[in-house]
Amino acid sequence: MGISLQNLEEVIIDQNEAFSAKELGIPRDIDLKKHLASKQITVISGVRRSGKSTLLARCARSYKGVYYITFEDERLTGFTVADFRLLMQIFRKNREASVLCIDEVQNIKGWERFVRRIHDEGYKVLVTGSNANLLSRELGTRLTGRYGLIELYPFSFKELLQFHAVPYSQGGSRIHAQVQGYLDQYIQHGGFPEYIAEQDTGYLQRVYEDILYRDLIVRFGIRDVKAFKQLGQYLFTTIGTEISYTALSKTLEIKSPMSVRNYVGFMQEAWLIFEVYKYDFSLKKQFTADKKIYAIDNGLRNVIAFTFSENQGRLLENLVAVELRRRGEEIFYYKGKKECDFLIKKGSKIVQALQVTVSLEAHNKEREIEGLLEALQFSKLKEGTIIVKDGEEEILKYGEHHIHIVSLAQWLLDPQV
Repeated sequence: MGISLQNLEEVIIDQNEAFSAKELGIPRDIDLKKHLASKQITVISGVRRSGKSTLLARCARSYKGVYYITFEDERLTGFTVADFRLLMQIFRKNREASVLCIDEVQNIKGWERFVRRIHDEGYKVLVTGSNANLLSRELGTRLTGRYGLIELYPFSFKELLQFHAVPYSQGGSRIHAQVQGYLDQYIQHGGFPEYIAEQDTGYLQRVYEDILYRDLIVRFGIRDVKAFKQLGQYLFTTIGTEISYTALSKTLEIKSPMSVRNYVGFMQEAWLIFEVYKYDFSLKKQFTADKKIYAIDNGLRNVIAFTFSENQGRLLENLVAVELRRRGEEIFYYKGKKECDFLIKKGSKIVQALQVTVSLEAHNKEREIEGLLEALQFSKLKEGTIIVKDGEEEILKYGEHHIHIVSLAQWLLDPQV
């Protein structure tokens, strides 16, 4: 049974009052101008609580008037795609606008048919969603060529410094100390905006549980909840290490590798994790080789992992992996006789190789450099980069190869490094 016209109108009035009064926070490090100027549908996708609704509100303030609805409201539980007709009737009754904003659109099955129709009628449409594959599947089938995508992550390090009003570009010992202090916090606690603002230690646990139950267990009808939760904890604990579906099914006593594969896929759809493939010229070998799993946020990882590990190197590696994704890079890991953390691919070519470590010391310097050099030779590159937690920038020469040593803060704050 659908929702009544009167009840829907009451919800819409409440929602639009709250939306108009919503605080916008800091500007996100995203080029919004091209999306706002475009007539295409704008899709904002990302993990829950990463700031999609706030970004949507910021976009809405750029227009003279908008229609707005969020499907996170429990009063809209009975809403179906057929009720969009009533929704537009209510909107048009109260005022005229040419922009429609829909928050958490994936909660309504068949939403893409309505969005396509209303877009074809001349409306500018902006939608948000917390399910990566669901959105891409529906966008790809119904809205091909009609949309522009914004992938929103928790705060980048630059955004975190902007939130705390740190003038990081000024330099000087005092500013450097501030930057390093906030970097230490960022490594451990991540960048979820509400956590940064409130410092509520239970907040990240609640976010994870919300995603796990509302977006995954209920949506996909997962029956073995215990095994699913154990897998999530295990993956968060072992970020940056190679995993195989077969080994995971045996270790966690999950009935089959296919179940593990499906579970991992569900977690990726909710933006909790992402996989990085081993680079290989053979696509078949690339897909069948062990993967590496990274968490969407260090803070989320640290409250979910079985035990907190002092392996800071893995946390630094996870930060770099997320930042590379945020920058839109296509990334792989390299493994031959030696190993290298990240290869960046553009088109058909590897264009950059990165190694990440806390520091270069006697016990690890040879391993880190040799792994990077082997990756450079494999990729036919002359230069590579080692990212360390702190230290002065320097260049090491090994024959025809140059290795740039840069600090993590410098690399995070300057995409050109």
